[in-house]
Amino acid sequence: MPGFAASETEAGLRLDVALARRLGQSRAGAQRLIESSAVTIDGRVVDKGHLLRMGETVAYVLPPPRPTALRAEDVPYTLVFEDAALLVVDKPAGVVVHPAPGHEHGTLVQGLLSRGIAGGHESRPGIVHRLDRDTSGLLIVARTPDAHRRLVSQMARREIARRYVALLAGALPQDEGTVDAPLGRHVRDRKRMSIHTTRPHRAVTHFVVRERLPGYTLLDVRLETGRTHQIRVHFAALGYPVAGDTTYGDRTRRPAGLTRQFLHAAHLEFAHPLSGEPLSFDAPLPADLAVFLTALRGSP
Repeated sequence: MPGFAASETEAGLRLDVALARRLGQSRAGAQRLIESSAVTIDGRVVDKGHLLRMGETVAYVLPPPRPTALRAEDVPYTLVFEDAALLVVDKPAGVVVHPAPGHEHGTLVQGLLSRGIAGGHESRPGIVHRLDRDTSGLLIVARTPDAHRRLVSQMARREIARRYVALLAGALPQDEGTVDAPLGRHVRDRKRMSIHTTRPHRAVTHFVVRERLPGYTLLDVRLETGRTHQIRVHFAALGYPVAGDTTYGDRTRRPAGLTRQFLHAAHLEFAHPLSGEPLSFDAPLPADLAVFLTALRGSP
């Protein structure tokens, strides 16, 4: 019977919240599992609102996966690594990670179906974490339900290192630092994330300046947490939005030569979900960002 021992960071969390994070499912899906008596804590059935204590053993029985209605499609991506348990891919900008309203086709998931991906929600099989449509870079995708559960668990325990390259508009004064500001849906615009929210979730971003350029600052960014639009919102809140970001920065125009936000997931580091072998991957800047950066370096 699969399960896990509640970690120190999970102590005090509701059972449905912790289970959803561990399984990579929605909170509603975790609640349905709990309400069907398929989840126990130390051998007993409890309510979804049970507050976990560190070391409690959570066991669960997952229902058999339902057949997916998704069909394989020809979608661009670069395969970086592949074995029986997982894939690491370099996603190009412009590709949505999984189907959602308004993006039912042409997603990375549909591009990977022919390689065999599994685990998690039926509409996003194998997906362990996500990138925005116009953010390029590295993603882990599971090929089995067991690998997916283990990778999602690593992510929940913050054991997967994710580093980005970001170009900010303006001269960020600090050479390095940490942004620790809770994020949630904006109080008025529900399509945007914000530090001004009624449902804040802890969000922590670490950064080091790599290079200072005319009108811009190039950063190496490390995520401690992985909230939606976290990097973009955090630096916009400081007054230095990601260059080319028309949602959180200049909404009227992008810099000449930049067709999307300058944000690239450049590095992943984690333990193989089955063998425990340390894995590390890097993805170079894609051509569009590299060309823009070269032009900046040549400007007076």
